Amino acid sequence: MKFEDLLIVLLIVVVLFGGSKLPQLGAGLGNGLRNFKRAMDGKDEEPPPPSPGQEAPKDPAPPAPPQGR
Repeated sequence: MKFEDLLIVLLIVVVLFGGSKLPQLGAGLGNGLRNFKRAMDGKDEEPPPPSPGQEAPKDPAPPAPPQGR
């Protein structure tokens, strides 16, 4: 796209949504892109819940206290 094309698209967006809504639209678009990137990288994934037939992983046992010999 040429610069003139982008300028026309920006002008249409301003006419449709108004100048006061542009920051909200930009913030929403930025948050959406950020969430999409996190999902694609796998950083935002939580481990799946255990199936009904599987046990949940247990916490490791605390270390044994030192014995005073």
